[in-house]
Parts: sequence; structure tokens; C-alpha cells
Amino acid sequence: MADHWIENHKRDSWRRQAKASGYRARSAFKLKQIQERFNLIREGDVILDVGCHPGGWAQVGMELVGESGFVLGVDLEPCQPVEGALLLTGDITDPHTQERMLAELNGRPLNSVVSDISPNITGKWDMDQAVAMTLVAQVFDFSLPLLCKGGSFVTKLFQGVGVEELIVAVKPYFSDVRRFAPHATRNSSSEVYLVCRNFMPWKAKNFSILESYEAALNLKLGGDDVDEGPEIIKSSFSVRRKKAE
Repeated sequence: MADHWIENHKRDSWRRQAKASGYRARSAFKLKQIQERFNLIREGDVILDVGCHPGGWAQVGMELVGESGFVLGVDLEPCQPVEGALLLTGDITDPHTQERMLAELNGRPLNSVVSDISPNITGKWDMDQAVAMTLVAQVFDFSLPLLCKGGSFVTKLFQGVGVEELIVAVKPYFSDVRRFAPHATRNSSSEVYLVCRNFMPWKAKNFSILESYEAALNLKLGGDDVDEGPEIIKSSFSVRRKKAE
């Protein structure tokens, strides 16, 4: 089975195209196809690339923003340099990493956030999906305050529990939110990209995507339901104490 997967991987046309084009991963074509469809990134933009390893999206990002733009990437895995981009090693949910990112941005607002982030897969689907969705919500909470008016946010999701609740949580802050599956996505994959356009920062004051998402999911799963106590049934039965002799 493993040999079969490896052989298919080698025959993957997108992988071959990526290698021939100088991209580090087939995923570069996913971002290119998202850009072709939605035209999110422009020359001179400031881009945050979340989950940037091995650097394919940073390469595409630099092509799109040009010399006048800036791509800041972050990933747990160290990444080989991409000319013109700054790729940090760290956990985007960690306050120390966030401070480093803010220092590098130096007050510059983001025009777009592109996230191909994925947690370590354990093979336990329910657990993996829960962790993945929570991670996406955390990325939203960190980056939305940095996003400029009219900015965009693109993130990978895995179809399953919690997707609808996340969409409901982010919809109030963008004029357009939709799912999109690039052609470069493997047919066997459950991944899809959530494309959020035209950020409205005046609607995002004192918000938490994570809290809204968790509340909606908890409600859907019945976590806030309180079981009523058993109905009290009257009975004529009584206990009589034995009279002392």
C-alpha cells in the first residue's frame, strides 16, 4: 500500500509541474489557482503566510507582491530562505512568536493572510478535526486585528465537523466568504479553502472568532443542554418504624 502511494505521488502531474517551475511544493499551484479565481494579492501588498514550510506559498507570494511588497511567513518547521521574504520558525499561537512577528511588521497592516496550516495528524479523525479547526480560529484571532480594510483571508480547512460553525463565526467581518477547491488539490483529499474577501474592521471590535466558534459548536453538539431531573412520582408507600417493646 505504501509503495502504491509513493508511485502515485511520483506520477502526480502537479508535483512534476512544481519541480519543473522551481516551486518547492505542489501546493504552490493551489495558491496560484486561488489567486487566478479571486485576485486577492496585488503588487506592493504585505502578506502573512501561515504554515509556510516548505516555502511554496512564499515563493508565489513574492511573485505577486514584487519588490515593493513583503511576505512574512511562520511555521514550526524551519524553512529554507525565499528571496525577498522573511520566514520565521515558531508557533503562531505562542505569544513570543507573535511578538516577533509584530516587531517584523513594524506597524504595517496586512493586506492578506494565506494559511496552509495543518496540525500534526494522529490518525484519530475526530481529534485531528477538532485541533485543526481550533487552530484556524486562533489564527483568525491573531491576524484579523492586523488586517487592513478590504483585506483578505485564505485558510485551508478539512471538510467535517465545525466547518459550518466557523463560517458563521467569520462571516460578519467579511463581505464575501466562500469555499473553494483548487484543481491542484488531490482528488482523495477532504481539504478545501475558505476564501474571505473585503474585511470590514469596524465590525471586528472586541471579537473572538474562537469563542464564537466554540459556542456555536457546543450548541450544535448539545454541550449546553441541561438534563432535567427525573419526574417525581408520588407513591403511597411509606416506611413505618417498629414500635419499641
